[in-house]
Amino acid sequence: MINCFPLLSQPINLTQLNKLFLKKIIVSVSNDLSSDQRVKKVCQSLIEMGFTLVLLGRILPDSIDLSDRNYLSKRFKLWFNIGPLFYANLNIRLFFYLLLNKSDLLLANDLDTLPANFLASKIKRIPLVYDTHEYFTEVPELQGRLAKKIWESIEGYIFPKLKHVITVNDSIASIYQQKYGNTIHVIKNIPNRLTQPITTTKSWNKLFNQQKYIILQGAGINVDRGGEELMEAMKFVNNCHLLIVGGGDVIPKLKLQAQHLWLQSKVTFLPKQNREKLMELTAGAALGLSLDKDTNLNYRYSLPNKLFDYIQAGIPILASNLPEVAAVIQQYGVGMLIENHSPKEIANKIELMLAQDFKANNQAALRKAAAELVWENQENILKDLYLPFLK
Repeated sequence: MINCFPLLSQPINLTQLNKLFLKKIIVSVSNDLSSDQRVKKVCQSLIEMGFTLVLLGRILPDSIDLSDRNYLSKRFKLWFNIGPLFYANLNIRLFFYLLLNKSDLLLANDLDTLPANFLASKIKRIPLVYDTHEYFTEVPELQGRLAKKIWESIEGYIFPKLKHVITVNDSIASIYQQKYGNTIHVIKNIPNRLTQPITTTKSWNKLFNQQKYIILQGAGINVDRGGEELMEAMKFVNNCHLLIVGGGDVIPKLKLQAQHLWLQSKVTFLPKQNREKLMELTAGAALGLSLDKDTNLNYRYSLPNKLFDYIQAGIPILASNLPEVAAVIQQYGVGMLIENHSPKEIANKIELMLAQDFKANNQAALRKAAAELVWENQENILKDLYLPFLK
């Protein structure tokens, strides 16, 4: 056999040959990759379309293994984990990787990865897709700080020059279209259709002394997410346990609050879990909570991932009365809304939903929502956007 690739020491097989001609995407995020279900779904869809890709992120001490991925992942160990030095460190590492590694297309997720991607795309003269998962400049961590003005300046310079922009809901898309004039594609952050029923375990109910439990889950349980008021509310909730699963800036404060309020027997904290375990824990709950406050535009127009996790797991939702969240709950009849964030209001609604056995009595509505609100129904939008890059 003649080796058509003389620089290679061995003849190349067909699979390797095919990979040489696949269009390659480098995908960038600022998290540790393990809990970002949107990015995982997008990457899988792109692989199935015929792309090859590398996913870039960062490594943290509690990062979960990524051996279940069928594409290459690379996580940078950074010198800083928070603040301006973190973002500078991240973008420097991203930029040099993007510059020195072959790619046909770049995908930047959120504003904190955009500077490196934008600069690399200009130097290499390759297309850039920007997927903004939130209204980044309005997150509460930036309010009243110089950092907000810096990020607004970065966004204001780059955003009008972007040709391919995606976001997670119509409200945020409308804001960006009015502000910068770009065409914005909406791809909602919805889970994949379940291929088999979720198996639950009774061991958690035993841990909670046979009580029903409610769940607050998420990778970003941060300030103004309603966690503090929920802890206060648990003083007034009887015969029910609160399970908080995930991470976030406010978790240490919530743990101290639980101690000060003598709630150790009513509240349990668990760290980030893999997807299978998280859905198992969620499915066993009597209801799921999404209590973001209307303190900034980012939260007002958010559509949290956990909302759809709760629906896929077959549990009803108690949520803040925010436009995008309320639209889903009211359209499908899968939960209730709180009128305000007073602990009494939250406690009363929890007890009302438990007393009505909302989970058992609304399974038809939950099944309908779970059948319709799936990633497979969003993929067509993604494919329409990325298909031209395959040519």
